Amino acid sequence: MNKEYTDLEVWQESRKLTNQVYELTKSFPKEEQFGLTNQIRRAVVSVTSNIAEGCGRQTAKDTINFLHISRGSLYELETQCYVALDQQYMTKEQFQSIHNSIQVCKRLLNGFINYYRKLS
Repeated sequence: MNKEYTDLEVWQESRKLTNQVYELTKSFPKEEQFGLTNQIRRAVVSVTSNIAEGCGRQTAKDTINFLHISRGSLYELETQCYVALDQQYMTKEQFQSIHNSIQVCKRLLNGFINYYRKLS
């Protein structure tokens, strides 16, 4: 693939999601700084990081492995956002916005995984 990973729509949308999550978690309770806030931030950073790392791999099989890790992090993030909603750390509107962004990233990531499967 000749594109830089930063040019990929899946990476760009994941980066937007990361910024959205960081902004939202700034308002989480201070006692969650080393708990849920940290977990949510680690999960969302894992999405973009694993896309980038996958793009740096030599084989399609290696790339797909990292894209699967990225997808797993999206599911982890989604679950953690449900916990944050249940704990009333975010509003239903904030949750819906994040959830919509997660769905966009899942769809793009699945498409990217399918693209690489055709190469292998």
